[in-house]
Amino acid sequence: QVPLVESGGGLVQAGGSLRLSCVASGGTFSGYAMVGWFRQAPGKEREFVSAIYWSIDNPHYADSVKGRFTISRDNAKNTVYLQMNSLKPEDTAVYYCAAATRIRVDYSMDYWGKGTLVTVSS
Repeated sequence: QVPLVESGGGLVQAGGSLRLSCVASGGTFSGYAMVGWFRQAPGKEREFVSAIYWSIDNPHYADSVKGRFTISRDNAKNTVYLQMNSLKPEDTAVYYCAAATRIRVDYSMDYWGKGTLVTVSS
């Protein structure tokens, strides 16, 4: 298990952009089958945002972020990114990076970072 460390959260106005980063601290993502982003808004359950299958690099997105968010990776930096554009107040949440040892159709993950807070003001 490699610790996952998120960064890049902050306060942004509606319509703005942020890029989140997730680093596999002290290791690589190569041992994982799937890496993704989830979020949990205040008073709500954690929800899937985006994921990427490591071996074939195809991205998946929740309908609520499709067309606005982009997941990408930099193997050399052991980093997965979530570029978030056209942010809305309803995107406000703690965003978590997660990884799975095998691909699951429900995007269930095995390992989680501690999260980074994104706040979108109206």
